[in-house]
Amino acid sequence: MITVVGSINMDLVVGTDRFPKQGETVLGNLYTTVSGGKGANQAVAAARLGSTVHMVGAVGSDAFGKQLLDGLEMEQVQTAAVKTTDGASGIANILLSEGDNRIIVVPGANHELTTADIDAQKKLLEKSSMIILQLELPIEVVEYTLALAQQLDVPTILNPAPAAGFTSSMKQASFLTPNETEAQELFGGNWELELERYPNRLIVTLGKHGARYFDGSEHVLVEGFETAAVDTTGAGDTFNGALAVALSEGQSFHEAVRFANAAASISVEQFGAQGGMPKRSDVTARLGEAT
Repeated sequence: MITVVGSINMDLVVGTDRFPKQGETVLGNLYTTVSGGKGANQAVAAARLGSTVHMVGAVGSDAFGKQLLDGLEMEQVQTAAVKTTDGASGIANILLSEGDNRIIVVPGANHELTTADIDAQKKLLEKSSMIILQLELPIEVVEYTLALAQQLDVPTILNPAPAAGFTSSMKQASFLTPNETEAQELFGGNWELELERYPNRLIVTLGKHGARYFDGSEHVLVEGFETAAVDTTGAGDTFNGALAVALSEGQSFHEAVRFANAAASISVEQFGAQGGMPKRSDVTARLGEAT
């Protein structure tokens, strides 16, 4: 069983042919709303791959809140540990262009989650085989959850995004999964050397190029899979959800990273953070194609 402690957002997605320059207005060619939030995305990714998944988080009492809960439940994510606040749900403003994305997150109800809420879910956390966290929640809640998980001897994956919220105490996470940009922000330009301080714990994702880690004796590049990217939103979340599934199933570290790479490569082939997240059979097929 995997428990995700994280954000639940409604993504407000706008597409345009090119990113506007500072102060410039351009015409868009797309607008839609889709369920998102890094926590919810990771929960959906893990659920589609066959794991039992519980979500710990918060939504608002607005229309988005109900839609977000309904969407999670449709994906077989358990939502009993998601509280509803009096305010607005979190949103993410996502701009798509030139095969990439730029995102602004407004936390809303996500920042109403408290350490008391985490205490209330202690039994759930204790029964989990893996806990996934990100940094779209109040930082003290993330720190508290990591410390509690360590006391309970439950492994954790921390996806340190947005990286600005990362603190030194978060290094206690069992696994850290920044992308290359986040790794540079966390560790500086020589982040490759930092891999050696966290053997088989720190994984830096490199998009289509795969992921890197240090196995205790040498640096390892787990190559990515060829794919025709439509929308890269949610690829990192898919990677984290898939990594949690593979590790909780007992796959070796290298196999788990490769499994996560395959899942992420599929996720970018359709629109939306959750839209392209694969089922287990999809990942199995992609892994088979590469052998």
